[in-house]
Amino acid sequence: MKLDVREWVMLALVLAVVVGEGWLLLSRRSGGESGEESLATLNLAEAMGGADTAGYARALKPRPFVFPADHGPHPGFRTEWWYVTSNLEGPDGRRFGVQFTLFRNALAPDADQGPEGRSSRWAARQVYMGHFAVTDVEGDAFHEAERFTRAAAGLAGGTSDPLRIWMDDWSLVGGREADPDAPGAGAVFPLMMRAGEGEVQMELALSPAKPMVLQGDRGLSQKGPEPGNASYYYSFTRMDARGEIRLAGETHRVTGTAWLDREWSTSALSEGQVGWDWFALQLSDGRDLMVYRLRREDGSTDPLSKGVLVEADGSHRLLNSDDFSLEATGTWRSPLDGSEYPSGWRVALPAEGLSLEVTPVRPDQELNVTVRYWEGAVDVAGAGVGGDPVTGRGYVELTGYAGGGGAR
Repeated sequence: MKLDVREWVMLALVLAVVVGEGWLLLSRRSGGESGEESLATLNLAEAMGGADTAGYARALKPRPFVFPADHGPHPGFRTEWWYVTSNLEGPDGRRFGVQFTLFRNALAPDADQGPEGRSSRWAARQVYMGHFAVTDVEGDAFHEAERFTRAAAGLAGGTSDPLRIWMDDWSLVGGREADPDAPGAGAVFPLMMRAGEGEVQMELALSPAKPMVLQGDRGLSQKGPEPGNASYYYSFTRMDARGEIRLAGETHRVTGTAWLDREWSTSALSEGQVGWDWFALQLSDGRDLMVYRLRREDGSTDPLSKGVLVEADGSHRLLNSDDFSLEATGTWRSPLDGSEYPSGWRVALPAEGLSLEVTPVRPDQELNVTVRYWEGAVDVAGAGVGGDPVTGRGYVELTGYAGGGGAR
């Protein structure tokens, strides 16, 4: 579940850069190899505890989704993100993983009214943050970057028609913004995403290979027992991806598959929840699997852990916590502070006859950003329907492990 890590990160960002109604103009950029950034130590669960929700819209019940409007920002809600992961390969077989996320966070409940009446064009009611990471499998490298930008003076923002979410030169754009030959008003695909930092650059075009999936109850994804402790959440679990990755002056033409998550909410983790292990897997038999295990302080699995299994034809069924099991097969210890993460897993859906071994393509895909977490490309192998062999690729996200932020 992508929900709370982004809320944690955005709230940590706000705590870090907002001083009363004044702003520190930040454009912090970090790189995994540079060693120039200090160790992030913000505790995720503490950052999210007791966050004020008064005056914001809440995800209380299922609602109709309306497009293209829902592809764009929802400023009445406190938090929102556009999240893409992709496993890619060049014609020479060189493999890459890409994570790209744009976050929006409102600074006040009246965020949808804009900055009218404020004295400066730099005044902002919204802040954007971006995370960008490239895993170079054969190159044995992991590159990361983080940016913060206020939604003022054209530095960052979002529109739904045409779809354009941007911060500086990082962007996710759709329709004619991405392709002059795309259809007219309301067109979204192909989506073009662009990001880069220094000698690491990415430009990818994304087109759906399957229909959109509404997560949870018709798009209402409940993460805690309290009313409103939920998000509106939809996914494109399999998209065709093509484009370029540029590393150290060398351009790699790549193709592969991507996964897009969209969520918006006004909520916080429930008491006792400290993090989760989230899996997005695309299998060789055409199925896609998303499962997440919400972890509690005592190490147990929260019963609100869930998932979805998407068939090759795009049909899907929701999974409850008792429909699947997750078992770590190893660990990896961060060199930053010794925080220990699970590394390698067995994922099983007994009713589906699905038994999978999930292995990171490299163990050290930890993002040393404002709130540290592990997110990386993985390989999948195991048995599918009738015991037939199945392989796959995907992404795993691990939160609440770093810096004393959760159960070890």
